[in-house]
Amino acid sequence: MACASPSPLKIEVSAGAVPVAAPLILASASPRRIELLARLGITPAAIDPADIDETPHKAELPRAHAERLAREKCAAVAARHPGAVVLAADTVVSVGRRILPKAEDEATARSCLGLLSGRRHIVTTAIAAIDALGQLRQRASETIVIFHRLDAEAMESLIAAGDWHGKAGGYALQGSAEAYVRWLSGSWSGVVGLPLAETRLLLKASGYHHG
Repeated sequence: MACASPSPLKIEVSAGAVPVAAPLILASASPRRIELLARLGITPAAIDPADIDETPHKAELPRAHAERLAREKCAAVAARHPGAVVLAADTVVSVGRRILPKAEDEATARSCLGLLSGRRHIVTTAIAAIDALGQLRQRASETIVIFHRLDAEAMESLIAAGDWHGKAGGYALQGSAEAYVRWLSGSWSGVVGLPLAETRLLLKASGYHHG
């Protein structure tokens, strides 16, 4: 499910201004996001990851959290690249209202996978773009994922694969975890980290043209 944010405020441009193709800056160093952009035929002019505090606010809901972080990442990087189009994204895995952490160690990965075993969860990826005139636009995708029950053998296989490291919810759909997905409804690319349909529309609305 995708939903566009309210229409951005209009900025007056002086008469006679000539549109110039703006470069695209990706506010993420994620190899997966770079690969997904390439599927749209897009190579960013620069990669400039944002360095912000990603701690959820008290009682912050998963979608609101993802959208806020995407906005903040985008704004932080746009300040360093005036006149460019900046694209940022944030992916959140949640069970109910609970936001799962990024797994930076094996114990966290095991905890996340144990919670997701046999259960429905939501993967929200919010994207934000700031155009060359400084207007912010946002979209988001929400995907329902259900894993098979993970027995001890499956758990050990997923942990041994190691592709959980740094991933929201402790798994990488494009890696070993895909073999344990029983059902998915939504955007596969959104779960991986960049929903392609929403990204294409957002960049088009932001005036970015490639090729």
